[in-house]
Amino acid sequence: MRIATMVFRMRAPWVHSLKEKRMVVKSLVAKLQNRFHVSAAEIEEQDTHQLIVIGVASIIPNDAIGDSLMNEISDFVEENTEAEILDEHREIR
Repeated sequence: MRIATMVFRMRAPWVHSLKEKRMVVKSLVAKLQNRFHVSAAEIEEQDTHQLIVIGVASIIPNDAIGDSLMNEISDFVEENTEAEILDEHREIR
Protein backbone atom coordinates (compact mmCIF):
# COMPACT_ATOMS: atom_id res chain seq x y z
CA MET A 1 0.00 0.00 0.00
CA ARG A 2 1.30 3.46 -0.95
CA ILE A 3 0.25 7.07 -0.38
CA ALA A 4 -0.09 9.61 -3.19
CA THR A 5 0.09 13.28 -2.19
CA MET A 6 -0.34 16.45 -4.19
CA VAL A 7 -0.03 20.11 -3.29
CA PHE A 8 -1.54 22.81 -5.49
CA ARG A 9 -0.41 26.42 -5.03
CA MET A 10 -2.82 28.80 -6.77
CA ARG A 11 -3.44 32.52 -7.11
CA ALA A 12 -6.91 34.05 -7.28
CA PRO A 13 -6.44 37.76 -8.07
CA TRP A 14 -10.17 38.58 -7.90
CA VAL A 15 -10.44 37.51 -4.23
CA HIS A 16 -10.48 40.49 -1.85
CA SER A 17 -11.55 38.92 1.43
CA LEU A 18 -11.07 35.73 3.40
CA LYS A 19 -14.80 35.07 3.02
CA GLU A 20 -14.48 35.03 -0.79
CA LYS A 21 -11.42 32.81 -0.56
CA ARG A 22 -13.19 30.40 1.79
CA MET A 23 -16.01 29.99 -0.75
CA VAL A 24 -13.53 29.12 -3.52
CA VAL A 25 -11.56 26.71 -1.33
CA LYS A 26 -14.60 24.95 0.15
CA SER A 27 -16.12 24.44 -3.28
CA LEU A 28 -12.96 22.95 -4.81
CA VAL A 29 -12.20 20.76 -1.78
CA ALA A 30 -15.77 19.38 -1.73
CA LYS A 31 -15.65 18.62 -5.46
CA LEU A 32 -12.32 16.80 -5.08
CA GLN A 33 -13.58 14.75 -2.15
CA ASN A 34 -16.84 13.82 -3.86
CA ARG A 35 -15.34 12.98 -7.24
CA PHE A 36 -12.16 11.13 -6.23
CA HIS A 37 -12.80 10.02 -2.60
CA VAL A 38 -9.54 11.60 -1.44
CA SER A 39 -8.57 13.67 1.58
CA ALA A 40 -8.28 17.33 0.64
CA ALA A 41 -7.83 20.53 2.65
CA GLU A 42 -6.33 24.00 2.60
CA ILE A 43 -2.92 23.47 4.17
CA GLU A 44 -1.08 26.82 4.02
CA GLU A 45 -1.63 30.55 3.51
CA GLN A 46 -4.99 30.54 5.29
CA ASP A 47 -4.69 34.25 6.12
CA THR A 48 -3.57 35.41 2.67
CA HIS A 49 -6.49 36.52 0.50
CA GLN A 50 -5.23 35.71 -2.98
CA LEU A 51 -3.05 32.63 -2.39
CA ILE A 52 -4.63 29.19 -2.10
CA VAL A 53 -2.67 26.07 -1.14
CA ILE A 54 -4.61 22.80 -1.23
CA GLY A 55 -3.22 19.42 -0.23
CA VAL A 56 -4.67 16.16 -1.54
CA ALA A 57 -3.84 12.65 -0.30
CA SER A 58 -5.00 9.15 -1.20
CA ILE A 59 -4.06 5.58 -0.41
CA ILE A 60 -3.20 3.70 -3.61
CA PRO A 61 -2.42 0.04 -4.35
CA ASN A 62 0.51 0.76 -6.72
CA ASP A 63 2.46 3.55 -8.45
CA ALA A 64 0.70 3.18 -11.82
CA ILE A 65 -2.73 3.78 -10.31
CA GLY A 66 -1.29 6.67 -8.28
CA ASP A 67 0.13 8.35 -11.39
CA SER A 68 -3.17 7.94 -13.21
CA LEU A 69 -5.14 9.32 -10.25
CA MET A 70 -2.83 12.33 -9.88
CA ASN A 71 -3.15 13.13 -13.60
CA GLU A 72 -6.94 13.01 -13.33
CA ILE A 73 -6.93 15.23 -10.22
CA SER A 74 -4.60 17.73 -11.88
CA ASP A 75 -6.85 17.98 -14.94
CA PHE A 76 -9.92 18.27 -12.71
CA VAL A 77 -8.42 21.13 -10.68
CA GLU A 78 -7.51 23.01 -13.87
CA GLU A 79 -11.04 22.64 -15.23
CA ASN A 80 -12.89 23.45 -12.00
CA THR A 81 -11.29 26.63 -10.77
CA GLU A 82 -10.62 30.03 -12.25
CA ALA A 83 -7.55 30.42 -10.04
CA GLU A 84 -4.16 30.35 -11.74
CA ILE A 85 -2.14 27.26 -10.78
CA LEU A 86 1.31 28.52 -9.80
CA ASP A 87 2.81 25.22 -8.73
CA GLU A 88 1.90 21.56 -8.38
CA HIS A 89 3.92 19.09 -6.33
CA ARG A 90 3.36 15.31 -6.53
CA GLU A 91 4.79 12.56 -4.40
CA ILE A 92 4.22 8.83 -3.93
CA ARG A 93 5.51 7.28 -0.71
